[in-house]
Amino acid sequence: MSKFLIGGLVLAVAVLSSGCASVPLSASADSAAAKAFPAPADGKAGIYVYRSSFVGKALKKDVWIDGKCVGQSADKVFFYEQVDGGKEHTLSTESEFSPNDLLLYAEAGKNYFIRQIIKMGVFVGGARLERVSDEEGKQEISELNLAKSGKCS
Repeated sequence: MSKFLIGGLVLAVAVLSSGCASVPLSASADSAAAKAFPAPADGKAGIYVYRSSFVGKALKKDVWIDGKCVGQSADKVFFYEQVDGGKEHTLSTESEFSPNDLLLYAEAGKNYFIRQIIKMGVFVGGARLERVSDEEGKQEISELNLAKSGKCS
């Protein structure tokens, strides 16, 4: 293995396992209201995107819904957005080389829970999205903070 590759791997491990990234948080009252998991507005579906993992605490990763910036995620935060029900939506997160997408058909009146997972990369950590059960999503989000929406890198 070349010294360059070894050095890159050491740097990647150090970045992924050290420090904590922070993002602007919403007011605690807004966070508490979102964690009550209310039914979405008429004709809408609710999407919770959250991140809670040991790996990649120092990384911020962009999150988009249908090409619109939701915000930058960090460890222990979530976003809540309402989208049109009865449609397929594209949820995306930034990864090492290109965005990773998750297609979600959202029924009106339902909430959906999407976990963002940070994974090791060659040069920097990547990310992917996965849908989780309502029970698992609600349990994990109950311990997180609502991030402010709207700023991607």
